[in-house]
Amino acid sequence: MDVSSFSQSYTAARQKFLQACADAGLDVESHPHPLPGSEGEELALDVALLGSPTAVNLLVLSSGVHGVEGFCGSAIQVDHLRNSDWMESCRHQDLAVLFLHAINPYGFSWLRRVNEDNVDLNRNFIDFSQPLPDNPDYRSIASLLLPTRQPPTLYSTLGLAGYALRHGTKALQTAISRGQHSHPDGLFFAGTEASWSNLQLRQILRRLGSQCQRIGWIDVHTGLGPCGVGERIYKGRTTPDDIARARRWWGEEVTTNTDGTSSSTVLNGTLDLAVMNECPQAEYNGMTLEYGTKPGPAVLKALRADQWLQNHPGVDDAQRSKIKRQLRDAFYIDTNEWKQQVLEQAREVMELTRRGLLTQ
Repeated sequence: MDVSSFSQSYTAARQKFLQACADAGLDVESHPHPLPGSEGEELALDVALLGSPTAVNLLVLSSGVHGVEGFCGSAIQVDHLRNSDWMESCRHQDLAVLFLHAINPYGFSWLRRVNEDNVDLNRNFIDFSQPLPDNPDYRSIASLLLPTRQPPTLYSTLGLAGYALRHGTKALQTAISRGQHSHPDGLFFAGTEASWSNLQLRQILRRLGSQCQRIGWIDVHTGLGPCGVGERIYKGRTTPDDIARARRWWGEEVTTNTDGTSSSTVLNGTLDLAVMNECPQAEYNGMTLEYGTKPGPAVLKALRADQWLQNHPGVDDAQRSKIKRQLRDAFYIDTNEWKQQVLEQAREVMELTRRGLLTQ
């Protein structure tokens, strides 16, 4: 495995993706973001398609829904684009492969998990014409989650620990991460309207996903589970037949967040809802490929620090750099061992997805 597919910045990752597409003979359609990146660079959701837009089967590989997690997903995309044998195996009249690079380019460039409006994009795919879902559990701990200073007070940390003791660690995880609409300056804010990335993705789906009969979608994430392990979390319709199909494709180790087998929990407004909404004609088999990085408390500590920084922009450069490094390290393990593990597991998952689509 060639770990040179990994990058140290959004700019470098985008350049590698664009070059890999050019080397593979793929055209790239860029959707420019209205804001600049941290280095003044152009930000964009970049889209490349291998095969016909009218193919019966569509395999999608997406990265950067959660900004800073894009280091991992981008590298997997570049690795597959450079893998000429695998690319050749996808040149089939019934199959198209869609690469969506940096769905949340702002967060990728600025080292934030959220977007330009502090919105967690993977909680934003809801019907905003309906009343917004409430999360009273989040509201009950919001004051503990948002530190008034950095590092957080012992009181707030013990308060969160007390909630976990009373209700269980899974209940605390659900309260924090399900998605909330009440605190725009808080964690896992789901927004009050469809975000830029949400609208761009739906436009792409209407154009490239409305004709296919089957979709296999791998959305790459980091930050949950044992370090270096890529959990295969099923995302899609939750009927027994749909879950059984996912396990036929990807193995019995496939987990779901509805039956307690996943390191994730039940979430609102996730990307798969948009896919099923925009492509109702398609049989949908989705996966969140979730790579573990650091223990959960360390990841939460990094998220709390980054939110404090967002809410207190006037800090000195040294503290800003320290917090940004902490967040990056929570979602990107910059070692060759971790990168090798990531690429090996991704290659297996992508090949199983290709086979699953072509052996219906």
